[in-house]
Amino acid sequence: MSHKAGFVNIVGNPNVGKSTLMNALVGERVSIATFKAQTTRHRIMGIYNTDDMQIVFSDTPGVLKPTYKLQESMLNFSKSALTDADILLYMTDVVETPDKNNEFIDKVRSLKIPILLLINKIDLSNQDELTAKVEAWKELLPQAEIIPISAAAKFNVEYIMKRIKELLPDSPPYFDKDQWTDKPARFFVTEIIREKILLYYDKEIPYSVEVVVEQFKEETKKINIHAVIYVERDSQKGIIIGKQGKALKKVATEARKELERFFGKTIFLETYVKVDKDWRSSDKQLRNFGYQLD
Repeated sequence: MSHKAGFVNIVGNPNVGKSTLMNALVGERVSIATFKAQTTRHRIMGIYNTDDMQIVFSDTPGVLKPTYKLQESMLNFSKSALTDADILLYMTDVVETPDKNNEFIDKVRSLKIPILLLINKIDLSNQDELTAKVEAWKELLPQAEIIPISAAAKFNVEYIMKRIKELLPDSPPYFDKDQWTDKPARFFVTEIIREKILLYYDKEIPYSVEVVVEQFKEETKKINIHAVIYVERDSQKGIIIGKQGKALKKVATEARKELERFFGKTIFLETYVKVDKDWRSSDKQLRNFGYQLD
């Protein structure tokens, strides 16, 4: 019996629903998904396995014009997803205009691989508006197959999976069949803590934060975790901690509950806040935090 395998990479502008779709396709909570743009900072793989198939999905940061080093790294992750894809899922939604990021679209147009163009959030539109969007995208990416979807409601997600399986090339698997992501356990700890910060703090605070796991000690029934939340300013440290430490305690409590669901074990979580001035613009620190730079 032949075996199919390939890389299916999801790209698009910020906040169009890439992470929500990724989780729906993989069937695991691999990427954090919030209502805020720039939630995803890394390229994250989620691996779907059957006996005769392996689909390696990649969620990527939203495409944007970078204003600091961290955003440059995020754009590099998105560009890299164009170079090794067997199938590309280009994701947009009914809100954004097709000409939002022409330079990246030009790169997509030059690809010689199958492209599924997914128009998300169709529940926010009507038939006339959706038809106009489809026509506009047909002109821009004539080689793409256009599929209206709602990732949150899982509308047409099964059809996307059907098309991927049909388009997937014959290949042996790239990863062990019991592997469901390329990321280590520590990565998901940092992402879950960062997700809670994205949800509970306003304005610039979530975007100035990086989380580092300094200790991850796993036992049979429990995991002890020490995590450091880095910010860029002393004032941000004060906001993260909050009056009498209440804000940080809330984040840690919600993160611990989520981590217990994720790992299926009792979690002992200690969190600390440190200032690392302008880390988002430091090549050295970004590399230390695992970001991809030119």
